[in-house]
Amino acid sequence: MIRRAVLLLLASLLLCAGAGQAQAQAAGYRYWSFWERDADRWVYATQGPSLVRPSDGDVQGFRFAVSEDSADATRPRGKADFQAICAKTPARDGRKRVALVIDFGTPSDAPEGETPPAARTACARVSPDATTAQALAAVAEPLRYDTNALLCAISGYPEKGCGEQVGQSQKEKEQPAAEESSPSDGGPSLGLVAGVAVVVVLGGAAIWQVRRRG
Repeated sequence: MIRRAVLLLLASLLLCAGAGQAQAQAAGYRYWSFWERDADRWVYATQGPSLVRPSDGDVQGFRFAVSEDSADATRPRGKADFQAICAKTPARDGRKRVALVIDFGTPSDAPEGETPPAARTACARVSPDATTAQALAAVAEPLRYDTNALLCAISGYPEKGCGEQVGQSQKEKEQPAAEESSPSDGGPSLGLVAGVAVVVVLGGAAIWQVRRRG
């Protein structure tokens, strides 16, 4: 019974080590996410800005950040009120107005050596059949796309890179500095390895004692 308990404990510790290693290897992607405003909340767009054709009075948002996936994506910040954003852009026959919220992210989101501009809003007055990408081009050039039509830069930011994978997710970056500076080679921590070793030694001693008494 003692031997079985020791083996079960050892297996649990090894599983924890594997889970810790998988978490350490979690990675995110640095990119512009695209959002649509639904009443008072942001909804992650299911189509790209080159396919969406917003209506007059719609609010669209873009946010540059490091995210693991769409469920983890960071929403644009600030107010997203159409009347406020387009107050100085009067309606015109044969045109539509689209309010845009452009959030360049935080310094921790930025590629190395670059500083994000301040978030801003803009009101694009475009043709009735214009896409969100065309509305964005009307107020936030230069835009940059990759060969797969992925939006890489708005108003020239960032200067380079496009949806690249980064070694840490944004959540990992926000951990306390003491945790960030802890040495690691991607494997189980030294404390966990030491704990496993202790369990093995104690387990061996317990089994030896049982055999000796028998």
